[in-house]
Amino acid sequence: MNIQIFGKAKCFDTKKAERYFKERRIKFQRIDVLDVGLSRGEFASVKNAVGFGAMIDNAASGVEMLTYLAHDSDKEEKLLENPKLLKTPIVRNSKRATVGYCPDVWKTWE
Repeated sequence: MNIQIFGKAKCFDTKKAERYFKERRIKFQRIDVLDVGLSRGEFASVKNAVGFGAMIDNAASGVEMLTYLAHDSDKEEKLLENPKLLKTPIVRNSKRATVGYCPDVWKTWE
């Protein structure tokens, strides 16, 4: 498995996801989404796996700006520019991905 966890340092669910993989001795790469963000390829891969709407953190401040954008491509650009609007953790395993804390899905990856 090639696990990547994109998260925010202060996100409780990100810490729970990291603990999940540590307890099972599964190696993972931790990426701070606020510092590094997502590349266009990573973004597309996650979007294909979970859908665009699942990637948006509706509780984040500033998320209302997405509602004013008419085209999905504009919304995607805003998400790439503002990673604080992404729901975390984003956990990737090759082409598979989850958003949020999803241990039931991760069990199927083992």
